[in-house]
Amino acid sequence: MNYKRFLAALTAAFMAAASVSCGEDKPGNSDTDTPAVTDESDSAETEKATEKEETTEKEVSEKTTEKKSEKTTAAAEKTDKETKTTAAKTTKKTDKKEDKTETTEAESSENSEETTEEKTEATTTKAAEKTTEAATKAPTEVPTTPNGKTYDAVITFNETVSVEGVNAEISGSVVKITAGGDYIVKGSTSNGQIYISTATEEKVEITLDNVDISCGGGPAIFVNEAKRCVLKLAEGSTNYLSDGGNDKINDGVIFTNDTLRIKGDGYLEINAGNAHGIASDDDVIIESGEYLINSIKSGIIANDNITVNGGELKIFGGTNGMKSKGTMVINDGTIWACGGVKEEKSSVYAASGLYYRGGYVYAAGNQVTPPTESPNPYIVVNWLNGQPADTTVGFNLGGTEFAALTPKAPFRCVMMLAPDILVGDGFTPVVNGNGNGDFTVADGQNLFVIE
Repeated sequence: MNYKRFLAALTAAFMAAASVSCGEDKPGNSDTDTPAVTDESDSAETEKATEKEETTEKEVSEKTTEKKSEKTTAAAEKTDKETKTTAAKTTKKTDKKEDKTETTEAESSENSEETTEEKTEATTTKAAEKTTEAATKAPTEVPTTPNGKTYDAVITFNETVSVEGVNAEISGSVVKITAGGDYIVKGSTSNGQIYISTATEEKVEITLDNVDISCGGGPAIFVNEAKRCVLKLAEGSTNYLSDGGNDKINDGVIFTNDTLRIKGDGYLEINAGNAHGIASDDDVIIESGEYLINSIKSGIIANDNITVNGGELKIFGGTNGMKSKGTMVINDGTIWACGGVKEEKSSVYAASGLYYRGGYVYAAGNQVTPPTESPNPYIVVNWLNGQPADTTVGFNLGGTEFAALTPKAPFRCVMMLAPDILVGDGFTPVVNGNGNGDFTVADGQNLFVIE
């Protein structure tokens, strides 16, 4: 027993002495994991160790370690400011050992309160911000309002033009569409253009949703190349297009080198300050919609064919109302067409034949192309002395006035095509509210002449 008591006391004394030596806060002692302690704590630890008689060497070691921790806490409470500083340095140094990262003493001091968890959170946040930024820059399809439809790009004209989506490029106030897809255009500009040029057979559809686009030096909508191009009027929308300048090649407010199909349930007003309203080197096909076209030259002109399948068109041309250098086909819809002042120009002109199959046509001009084909009788009235500009002429069939026109230029003849015209019907042309004769409809062409 005496031997064991002696051995325990000796071990405790040795450990206490070692604790005092290693715990000194000396310059250069940067690797210690234990804050500084005082000599008073060493004496207390020795007395407690001597009183434990049955303690083995292993137990003595463990107990000593525990007491050292208690001494450390006591010392820390007395020297709070010094202990916090030393502990912060020690914690930072330990982190540096584990991460094997070299930092300067200044960096260690500045970042002493930053924990590993905070670093991880900061890194995650930065990564998320970069991902979000990349996603924002990446072009995506853009959902818009009409019927919840998704478009490849939304084009907005305002003080500046903007594009949200893909396959549409901005150059000044011109927006160039470079690939097939669905696009929607909004807003207004006093000098802008939609330019379409695709090298594929893909369909391009442009929806006009309350736009007002004027182009001072060319077409407001220019289809340079697009084999399948559709212009759509958004439901309930009101749209305005106009041009200016003196372009003798691209000479329409809407100009296309390829076939153009126009449809929709909106309204479109076209004012041509250069030449034509709608001009195509191929075909123009009107499916639906409501149109008002005022032009210096032809309201609608096509190199190959004009087809009307529906819609309502009011056309006031400076030369011809509607002109096709090829054929014209009227399947449905309602057309009011007025020609210009030149005697050789027509309200409706089709070089290779007018094929009437349905719908309503009311035309007034100096000349007109009568139908090559018609399923029922049709009417042409010719005033030998003509009628002045701004004269209102009505079409009265069987006591009912079907329509009235007020041409902006002088005119000599009018034409009426309608499925309601039947053999034996009475027809009266009305000029400024006054009847100009009563005629009876016969089969085929009915040419009524008035002096």
